[in-house]
Amino acid sequence: MTTTPSKKLGPSAAARYLLLRPTNSHPVRNLMRFTNINDDFSFPSEREYIKDQKVENCGKHEREGGKKKRTICGKAAVETSISGEQVHPNQKVTGTCYPGRLIPGTWHTATAFCLRLDKMVKFTAEELRRIMDYKHNIRNMSVIAHVDHGKSTLTDSLVAAAGIIAQEVAGDVRMTDTRADEAERGITIKSTGISLYYEMTDAALKSFKGERNGNEYLINLIDSPGHVDFSSEVTAALRITDGALVVVDCIEGVCVQTETVLRQALGERIRPVLTVNKMDRCFLELQVDGEEAYQTFQRVIENANVIMATYEDPLLGDVMVYPEKGTVAFSAGLHGWAFTLTNFAKMYASKFGVDESKMMERLWGENFFDPKTKKWTTKSTGSPTCKRGFVQFCYEPIKQIINTCMNDQKDQLWPMLTKLGVTMKSDEKELMGKALMKRVMQTWLPAATALLEMMIFHLPSPHTAQRYRVENLYEGPLDDMYANAIRNCDPDGPLMLYVSKMIPASDKGRFFAFGRVFAGKISTGLKVRIMGPNYVPGEKKDLYVKSVQRTVIWMGKKQETVEDVPCGNTVALVGLDQFITKNATLTNEKEVDAHPIRAMKFSVSPVVRVAVQCKVASDLPKLVEGLKRLAKSDPMVVCTIEESGEHIIAGAGELHLEICLKDLQDDFMGGAEIVVSDPVVSFRETVLEKSSRTVMSKSPNKHNRLYMEARPMEDGLAEAIDEGRVGPRDDPKIRGKILSEEFGWDKDLAKKIWCFGPETTGPNMVVDMCKGVQYLNEIKDSVVAGFQWASKEGALAEENMRGICFEVCDVVLHADAIHRGGGQVIPTARRVIYASQLTAKPRLLEPVYLVEIQAPEQALGGIYSVLNQRRGHVFEEMQRPGTPLYNIKAYLPVVESFGFSGALRASTSGQAFPQCVFDHWDMMGSDPLEVGSQANTLVLQIRKRKGLKEQMTPLSDFEDKL
Repeated sequence: MTTTPSKKLGPSAAARYLLLRPTNSHPVRNLMRFTNINDDFSFPSEREYIKDQKVENCGKHEREGGKKKRTICGKAAVETSISGEQVHPNQKVTGTCYPGRLIPGTWHTATAFCLRLDKMVKFTAEELRRIMDYKHNIRNMSVIAHVDHGKSTLTDSLVAAAGIIAQEVAGDVRMTDTRADEAERGITIKSTGISLYYEMTDAALKSFKGERNGNEYLINLIDSPGHVDFSSEVTAALRITDGALVVVDCIEGVCVQTETVLRQALGERIRPVLTVNKMDRCFLELQVDGEEAYQTFQRVIENANVIMATYEDPLLGDVMVYPEKGTVAFSAGLHGWAFTLTNFAKMYASKFGVDESKMMERLWGENFFDPKTKKWTTKSTGSPTCKRGFVQFCYEPIKQIINTCMNDQKDQLWPMLTKLGVTMKSDEKELMGKALMKRVMQTWLPAATALLEMMIFHLPSPHTAQRYRVENLYEGPLDDMYANAIRNCDPDGPLMLYVSKMIPASDKGRFFAFGRVFAGKISTGLKVRIMGPNYVPGEKKDLYVKSVQRTVIWMGKKQETVEDVPCGNTVALVGLDQFITKNATLTNEKEVDAHPIRAMKFSVSPVVRVAVQCKVASDLPKLVEGLKRLAKSDPMVVCTIEESGEHIIAGAGELHLEICLKDLQDDFMGGAEIVVSDPVVSFRETVLEKSSRTVMSKSPNKHNRLYMEARPMEDGLAEAIDEGRVGPRDDPKIRGKILSEEFGWDKDLAKKIWCFGPETTGPNMVVDMCKGVQYLNEIKDSVVAGFQWASKEGALAEENMRGICFEVCDVVLHADAIHRGGGQVIPTARRVIYASQLTAKPRLLEPVYLVEIQAPEQALGGIYSVLNQRRGHVFEEMQRPGTPLYNIKAYLPVVESFGFSGALRASTSGQAFPQCVFDHWDMMGSDPLEVGSQANTLVLQIRKRKGLKEQMTPLSDFEDKL
């Protein structure tokens, strides 16, 4: 847009006004802020602007050319249209009268209404950087919940309070949903970080007992997805935070994903606080009375506490949440209001002159108040005026105000608000209905105030949290200098930084490494040692030394570059993306003896796979490059190349794969077309009982013999290895203790585990049962290599093995070292492992989803029929008290799950909503070696797909006779 020089405005006229013009094309999201400009700024039109003059009769004015109508608010700032023509042709338009600063309002690009900047707090990167040093005043927290319980909407209120978006649009913008497909689907897909700065008042912090430096707080907030397919994003978010705000829908209650994320959080030793969200549904949609609402909330809190008690950690102490202690908030994210019992206790304590803490206790639980007699009792007296404390003092007043607003009884509303000490601005008094209610509630009980207070008072600072989290985080000895630096959150100690995810940057193909500094400082230009997930201390594998190009703090969609970031904060790094695949530990270049920070454990596993290929053969290099980038950008996805040359992408479920493929095609391959196969499911191979005999294989030169047996692992051991409770890096003494106490192993046997596999960490192992064999240790590495190869590709269909323990019974070796080298032993080990697997009743394991379905009673029939057609079975059905909904839990084989939600909605006319989460591996009943059985057919299909020989290799090819 060109500005033609025109009448110069002297400082006497309204100087320093500026032209607001849209930059980006995104309609609602581009809120812009403006600063002063110099005096001789000229406007594109000859009209004069006068300071402090209001725009009268500001209604709708049509622009020339019959374009859309626009509306401008009563205190409009200088509003110009895109062409530079003014929207108010006949008026003298002025800026808003904001005391102390001459800043016009901001405006939206498509919906042109002006937002007054009276509440905009502007904080700069320098201010944030200053608070980063006060480690007692930092809170790192993530927002976690079941899908559609209102995380992103609630996060908006917090973002608005820090002044990044305007209060008026909070709840609709969903600032943390930064991707286009997130806005379109209305779900969060990637976890997004945002750093917020708040200044608290002395009054608010009066009862704060912990340590603090001043009143300024920095909150690093990460909004995470609720959809179960993306729970790896939640894990990545939890690793770098210390506290979690758990959001639960007050009507739907605690769901399957709530439990999953809580379990993940407590596993990472993260302290939760709870908010019961969507309170407005109680008043507007369901219109429940006070007592019923209390019972509903009580039940939600109880269910959450049951889960927390199940997974609690003695080091964290009591993690349960109690409204009367201030660790539960009640909120309505969409309308931007929330309260904790503290808010009401303060209000009534000053009014009645009673002690605040006493009032808190009375507002929850079995406490009843009768306004007639003005007495508290612990039982209801039965008189109609006697009501529970919570209902009487919290629920009823809110209900009354909401009803008054909705019925537009303004004559009654203003006196009520005056009593509560709520003052409304004059233009807000004109609002009607829902808009009025939203403003009144936001002014009276702003969501941010209640939630911030809860976070600051009840979530730990990095200084507190790292004391008890260090054991979970650090792999090395817990008394070395690195562990101590993490424990004390020491900014002057050695650098320890964990990168938990890679975020795609706006320039295609580059990534930010997003993580958290646990000790030391990270600064621009610093040379760091990058230890990847496969790094073993003392070796050179998966280890790089590179320097950081820039350190950035993340603020929603934009990044602010800072010089350095001290420990206890989240940070994004530029320039390391070529060396980090998904996650890594960073230390100073010279710290050679540092151990890495533990890798994350995901609660779901990638069981659904698709093969991708290019439509145009010449795009192959793009595809290979695109897959590399995809593997970086998602913590969970696994990209592999099969021996047949296929490119395989494995994800957690249909939705996860759909998003990955979209990203691959649009972002990482520049729109090149790809062809995607039907989704395929990964299986696992296992054995049912111990080998029927000891099998023997000879080496190619016939001079070495290996004897081996296979047996299934004890129940629960494979899961323990998956979860990382038992693993190759453990201290053998501790591992032996777990194996002997929990799984009934012999203590000596536990010391003789040679290795785990596949990938050295999988749920299979080789145990040495030999007695007095010569040269055994020399062939150990060769046997291990053969086992890694065999356990990755089993004998049935070259699928991974699971839950098999191979016992080396005896070994006969040639006396000459040259005749028992790797070339002789590795293939022999692989053959003997296959032979022992085939003699131990081999079986296939298939992955099974746990499906949770919410539906009304009339839809139950349809649900059962769909599940029965797909080999699913229901194992729990309960009615949600106080609602007509039923909650159904069932197991459903992953193979049968494609198109399941579509079929379910079709047969229940859209009333049932499924949530699938990977639960366990289930053994298929039939024998894969028996021709014509279901498992056998499946094995043949898999072999055909992989391009192997149709018939399985017979046992005689693996086993040799003496």
